[in-house]
Amino acid sequence: MARKTEPRGIDPERLKQAAREAADLYLDHPNVTSVGIGRKLENGKPTGALCIQFTVGRKVAPQGLVEEGIPPLPKSITVDGITIPTDVVERRYKPSWQLVPQAVKDQRKLRHDPLVPGISVCHPSGTAGTLGCIVYDRQEGRPHILSNWHVLQGEQGRLGDIVVQPGPFDDNRIESNGCGVLVRSHLGLAGDCAIARIEGREVDPEILDLGVRVSRLGRPELGDKVVKSGRTTGVTWGIVTRIETTVKLFYGDGVGTKRIGGFEIGPDPDRQAPENEISKGGDSGSVWLGLDGKGDPTDVMLGLHFGGEADGADASEGDFALACVADAVFKKLEVEPVPPAEAQAAPAATGGGFDPKFLAGKTVSLPAMSKAQETDAAKAGGSPVIRHTHFSLVLSKSRRLARWVAWNVDGGQIRMLSRSGLKFTLDPLVDAKWQTGDALYASNRLDRGHIARRQDLVWGTPEEAARANRESFYFTNIAPQHEAYNQSGLNGLWGLLENAILEEVEVEQLRVSVLGGPVFRDDDPVYRGTAIPRDFWKIVTYVEAGALKAKAFLLTQEDLLNRLEVLGLEPFRLYQLPIAELESRTGLDFGDLKSADDRAVRPARGRRAAAEAVPRVTLIESLSDIEL
Repeated sequence: MARKTEPRGIDPERLKQAAREAADLYLDHPNVTSVGIGRKLENGKPTGALCIQFTVGRKVAPQGLVEEGIPPLPKSITVDGITIPTDVVERRYKPSWQLVPQAVKDQRKLRHDPLVPGISVCHPSGTAGTLGCIVYDRQEGRPHILSNWHVLQGEQGRLGDIVVQPGPFDDNRIESNGCGVLVRSHLGLAGDCAIARIEGREVDPEILDLGVRVSRLGRPELGDKVVKSGRTTGVTWGIVTRIETTVKLFYGDGVGTKRIGGFEIGPDPDRQAPENEISKGGDSGSVWLGLDGKGDPTDVMLGLHFGGEADGADASEGDFALACVADAVFKKLEVEPVPPAEAQAAPAATGGGFDPKFLAGKTVSLPAMSKAQETDAAKAGGSPVIRHTHFSLVLSKSRRLARWVAWNVDGGQIRMLSRSGLKFTLDPLVDAKWQTGDALYASNRLDRGHIARRQDLVWGTPEEAARANRESFYFTNIAPQHEAYNQSGLNGLWGLLENAILEEVEVEQLRVSVLGGPVFRDDDPVYRGTAIPRDFWKIVTYVEAGALKAKAFLLTQEDLLNRLEVLGLEPFRLYQLPIAELESRTGLDFGDLKSADDRAVRPARGRRAAAEAVPRVTLIESLSDIEL
């Protein structure tokens, strides 16, 4: 997992803004080639210190700056009272379009039908670049080629022009090589990017020699390991060395110099490219993918390659490449990585959602929310409650995670269904912009944690159970959990709470109803734009001897027994506690469930007895510790 990119105490968004402001101030200097956030270099090697990094065409001694009339760059930049050091590195860039002829053509430079990412493509007036990936128009769902502006359009191109595959440098039979029509392009801070509507060819979205297709988008972090498949250098591996980088590039006399936003990639010392060059001319348009924990390519696109180091640059540190941020490119071009039908993934649920009267003769009401929480709820069909087979939920727009999930479990009708072939997917009942998708989990130590357990939901008729099985994988039912939680052994214990009650108590009709979710705190750590919950809660309700019972639990890194302030990553603990305490932590109102909670409040001793009470809190280390 990449290291944190922000110094202690600084808002990551303010740091990014500071980098952009520095670019506005200093990119007009004739010697400055780019500005971004990186790790400070010592003797050519990165240290752990974060900095605002300037690259220059050539380094000049202080006296030389005076003689040449070049303004000096600042030694540090202050952001919200915090001093951020700067660094100056000699590095020059150019668009990756200058080509070196090769005697033998490989498959990347031949005509392909179906079209596959990683092969030669270009505007008829150009030379050759790379078909990065297949994307889909947001409105019509039609497939398009994604590459760079300087590959599919260039100085002489116009919207409506044909695009050829392979590019003219690889095959000059332009009349017979048309594969699409240029429909949208952009050259600016959002990226060097363009799309062409595919015509006359079939498509295969799997990237050549990588064995995966782009289906998700992610944002790069410093230290992320990446891979690309390009027309010239094929498959090469790299490491993200700078983010929030703004570079100025000369695109010819007709266009001039443009500022392009993105990030920088350096060579991966563990997977060195031939001659230590991770890109060459003709690789423009390649997509950079994130890697999984094993170092294999994922389907998560982080960037669109648009430039490499200029000829004559200092090669002692290895080759460096530039890429536009994938998310910015897709927004600007109004495209998606998968067809709209796939994005929906599955038909809407028809199971009716959580049943408050599921337990014999008793009612378990949904949690009541504050006005602010109601306003924050994403709506489906005008309702803040989103209903699926055997479960309902409320989705927080500000956190893009479920505030709570409520589900019914029929222990007498559970079916043993496999999860094979099921994929985590966006919930079709709610706008995707309010959901946290798979990009958050790419190439890091976060796990996708079910809030309502899949095993709890797969009951009823075969069709009903299969539908619940599929719908349990909607991202609205998923919360990010650090892998340390699963490794702690508490994952199994947390998931077996419902089973323990069914097995140890004479539960009427073998039915339980469960409420659960994350605890949203203002100080939750933020990663890739998402605040990661550190605490999770659950209330299990059931009927025993005609009486409604409710048991509350909290999974946390806080020491509730000693009330210690916990800093950093502490061991996870599981507690049983009064429902009233959960109300104070979540801001939710659980109504009559408090009266069903027979976990009495233990009076305090001594002078405090008249003024306050101490909640009964029990540390749960095994199922035998649960008080039923």
